[in-house]
Amino acid sequence: MKRIATFVLIIAAVFSVLTACSSNTSGSKEKGKTLVIGVDDKFAPLGFRDEKNNLVGFDIDYAKAAAKKMGLEAKFQPIDWSTKESELSSGRIDLIWNGYTITDERKKKVLFTKPYLKNAQVVVTKAGSNITKLADLEGKTVGLQSLSSASEALDANPIKSKIKTVTEFKDNVLALNDLKSGRLDAVVIDEVVIDYYMSKQKDTFKVLDETLAPEEYGIGVKKGNEELLTKLQKSLDELNQDGTAAEISKKWFGENKVLH
Repeated sequence: MKRIATFVLIIAAVFSVLTACSSNTSGSKEKGKTLVIGVDDKFAPLGFRDEKNNLVGFDIDYAKAAAKKMGLEAKFQPIDWSTKESELSSGRIDLIWNGYTITDERKKKVLFTKPYLKNAQVVVTKAGSNITKLADLEGKTVGLQSLSSASEALDANPIKSKIKTVTEFKDNVLALNDLKSGRLDAVVIDEVVIDYYMSKQKDTFKVLDETLAPEEYGIGVKKGNEELLTKLQKSLDELNQDGTAAEISKKWFGENKVLH
């Protein structure tokens, strides 16, 4: 009897282990169907909240279309933009995709897709400001988003040493609010972003003709994950070829701005 009882217990234990393994395998497959994308949810028109608090924008639509091509579901994770590379390297997100500028310094930390949008860092002031050129920023108070390409562009320009104060903000919306209220004289910001806000708030801002730096946006993938990078780039190329990328661009920009 003892032998029979022992045999039954062994069979039960083996069945339990097999069931657990099956469950874990299933869970892993389910997790693999989701592409977690880190975004700044206050970066209009690329990724931001609409009046119903839904996450919308060019990059949001573009990412959804790319994920669909890959047979995956896009899951968007709002992050603190100053910690974006840490979020990626830790595995909490799979991609950085929200107006992420390609730079040599960032290439040391992440893998990049080919550029998909052109941009530039520009200086914006209030519409009635007497600031008309970069040299006029001398002795002024300037705002920008913390750890953004705006900061890098300003650092690389000689005018930086002549500016009275550079104030960093968590996002561009906060910086523009301080500009409107008069607490800042100017803001360094992405051209595509300020173009959007100027279309919504007419006669509020003006942009200087001189730009600080031309740049291009790419999608960041964790170092070592060349397989994901290859699959993602293939899906982006297909979106260009079948006209989907152009349609999404026309929806948000009124023209096709996507690079081929």
